[in-house]
Amino acid sequence: MIRAPVIAVVGPSGVGKDSVMHALAAHDDGFRLVQRVITRDAMAGGERFEAASEADFLQRDADGDFVLSWQAHDLHYGILQTIEDLRVGARALLVNLSRSVLLDAQARLAPFVVVSLTADPGLLARRLANRGREDATDQARRLTRASAALPDGLNTVITIDNSGPLDATVTAILARLQPESV
Repeated sequence: MIRAPVIAVVGPSGVGKDSVMHALAAHDDGFRLVQRVITRDAMAGGERFEAASEADFLQRDADGDFVLSWQAHDLHYGILQTIEDLRVGARALLVNLSRSVLLDAQARLAPFVVVSLTADPGLLARRLANRGREDATDQARRLTRASAALPDGLNTVITIDNSGPLDATVTAILARLQPESV
């Protein structure tokens, strides 16, 4: 049985990862979105996620509920083991991951593709300010990490600039995905 590939969508805060993922899923219903578990207030807005307290998250992590877990921006993030169930009948899974877990994800979730989104730094700053989820200090910290490099050793990386129209980004991603990958 062929496993649907996992497509990790990565990039700095404000680059539009969730918008791109939703647009790809709307373009092709064979693309399925993977929901993350996050120790963030359920009313924080933004992406659809499962909110968890830190204690609950850490217990679930200790119990082996996550295929991947990591910390970033003072939060815990996790991808549930049930990601494998989503692969059945899918063309590809789309998941927002941290650059810090990409090598682990590649090892555990093959076949695996990384879509690395970039955008103009000024645009990133405006997008972060407009979403209003972080204060100015948190926004500055996120912008500082915007230029962080991807880890060496990734097999397939597609880099796309998402400074323009969303439709253009989706078209560019679809054109770059290899038919054997999705």
